[in-house]
Formats: sequence, C-alpha cells, structure tokens
Amino acid sequence: MEYNRELATPASSHSSQSARSFQRKIAILGARNVGKTTLTVRFVESHFVESYYPTIENEFTKIIRFKNHNYTLEILDTAGEDEFSLLNMKSLIGIKGIVLCYSVTNRSSFELIPIIWDKLVDQLGRDNLPVVVVANKIDMRVDSTKDYVTREEGIKMIQSIVSSDKKTRGGFIESSAKQDINVNEAIMMLLKKMESIESGSNSDSGDGKCVMM
Repeated sequence: MEYNRELATPASSHSSQSARSFQRKIAILGARNVGKTTLTVRFVESHFVESYYPTIENEFTKIIRFKNHNYTLEILDTAGEDEFSLLNMKSLIGIKGIVLCYSVTNRSSFELIPIIWDKLVDQLGRDNLPVVVVANKIDMRVDSTKDYVTREEGIKMIQSIVSSDKKTRGGFIESSAKQDINVNEAIMMLLKKMESIESGSNSDSGDGKCVMM
C-alpha cells in the first residue's frame, strides 16, 4: 500500500500583485527505514507518522512563500535504496535538488550515501545538482555506548561529495522528524541552494562552500 498525500498550503492573502509563482521538484533518497517518509510528512502535513507501510514511491506537494514569491514544491519520496538497486529515472525527470537522508542510528545507511550519490550522478550524467545531506533520528542518539554516526562524520561526508565540482552547492543538517527538529530548515536549505544556483549567485552561503547546521 502506498502512502499518498497532496497538500497545498495557501499563500498569504496579502500577496502583492507582483508576486510570481514557481514550481520546483526535489527528491529524497536514502536507505530503507531512515525516515524519508516521516520527514516528508512532517514538512508537508506538520505531524509525525508513527508507522506506515514501506514506501514504494510517493509524491507530495506543498505551496510555500519564499522571497515574496509562491513556490510549489513537488517532493518525491523514493523507495529505500541499496547498493544494487537502480533509481527510477522516469521519476527523476525535472528534479532540481536532492536530499540524501540517513539515520544516525544506522551506520550502514550513512555509508550508503556516497554510493547513492555516485549512482545518481552516473545515471543523470551530471553532478552539479544542489544536495543536502540530512542526518535523521537524532532524538534516538541517547546511549553513549552505541556507535552512532556523529555530526562531524556527516559534515565530512557532504564535503567529500561536493568537493569534485565547485559549482555544486552542498549542505548538511541534523534532524528529528519525531521531535520536529530542523525539518523545515532542511528543505529550506535545499530550496535556497536551488535558487542560488539558478540565479547564478551565492546568496545562501556567500562563498559557494558547504553550509552546515
């Protein structure tokens, strides 16, 4: 069973006549059970999904206000990836930005991130897409004896992904869909990078380097 939702959040009624409307499509990629759907539902519907059927592939829609314009965000929540699976290239048509998600409680999901990125680059034939690495489930990082993925490891990961192409803007952020920590911030970080690249500016970071939160 698929978990499908489409939600449009009306723009402010005080919008000026000069406001423009844009449409942007992003994809959330990562291993199974890292919280891709819970992140998406938290962002789009502002609540936490405790349990759900495994994702096949879902699309969510939300309209937000950004820099005095209306943006319709199409969010592709992909099926869980592994090193052997192929990405659905038909679904990735028109993608403008990528979220790479892993769980801080699952080191194998973290180690899979560069594999997924390389696979995406190979299949799309480009490595200059804006990308934000999201370290999810930080609310579960409570036992000091366990081998959780650290923030420093996540930062090193995104720097290794974007270092080969200076045109690529990368970012890193830790989040918790359950506790609603940095969920909106993660999506907005990606949107800022997408718009910065399309406009040819570095307005989000000032120097074209990775942004960490």
